Amino acid sequence: EKAEQTALIHNIPEVCSEFDRLCKKTNPGLVDIITPPNSHKKLVEKAFRYRIPVICQKPLAPDLKTANEMVSLAEKNDMFFAVHENFRFQPWFQEIKIILENQLLGKIYSLSFRLRPGDGQGEEAYLKRQPYFQKMERFLVHETGIHFIDTFRFLLGEIKGVYADLRKLNPNISGEDTGTIIFDFLSGERALFDANRLVDHPAENTRLTMGEMMIEGSDSTLRLDGFGRIFIRAHHQDEIQHQYNWFNRGFAGDSVFALQNHLIECLLAGKETPMLAKNYLRNMVIEDGIYRSNLTQSRIEC
Repeated sequence: EKAEQTALIHNIPEVCSEFDRLCKKTNPGLVDIITPPNSHKKLVEKAFRYRIPVICQKPLAPDLKTANEMVSLAEKNDMFFAVHENFRFQPWFQEIKIILENQLLGKIYSLSFRLRPGDGQGEEAYLKRQPYFQKMERFLVHETGIHFIDTFRFLLGEIKGVYADLRKLNPNISGEDTGTIIFDFLSGERALFDANRLVDHPAENTRLTMGEMMIEGSDSTLRLDGFGRIFIRAHHQDEIQHQYNWFNRGFAGDSVFALQNHLIECLLAGKETPMLAKNYLRNMVIEDGIYRSNLTQSRIEC
């Protein structure tokens, strides 16, 4: 019923409750799989059987082993297989990347992000949007932190090691919902991911940026706030707002459209992209290292 209502709004001619029927009846040129992670492998296998290219939501798979099997299947069948990872396409991160490339902050010392969506308190936590969150045994890092693993790599390059301390504050869920993770980069920089899903931050919409970022360099410090604003403060100077253009539409500055547009261009042109699942696996290797670090309470080389 919900699918039929959505189809009416967007003038979609077909609604199917079975994936095989959808593939046979419509022969789509691309599918974007947005179901829970445990269902991804089966749906990807079916799509490849019909020779349909796939964009698959993150988390890509319940675990690294399953993700590797899915990538191997794509390679074996020579199929386009990409991950729907849109955070690096959010306009503030795109602008921060330009700022870093232009070396406006000088030599980078450190990056920190305080994740504070404020949606994780009480018995009703996550039920209105994605109720399966409550049952995920690996939650904070597997579902949310993976976005920032990819974004940190986009901004600062490859990660070589991690140290993590993860906890669960809300007794009504299965997995961790708060934690501190330190990332070491090959380039020498260090990043801190300070996450707590129970606490919010100043913002009209706490899901816009999900929190606040600071990047400290030898010449200047950059700050991203919960309204998508970027501020730069030169050493010993007052903070100045950095002006850039973005549109507050869709999710997080229309980052979903930006990602999908990028992936369709890559599909049509046969171009390489970090969002191909074979390349995205690196994020999951780092995620696995984070959980091992938390388990052993030791730094893990990635």
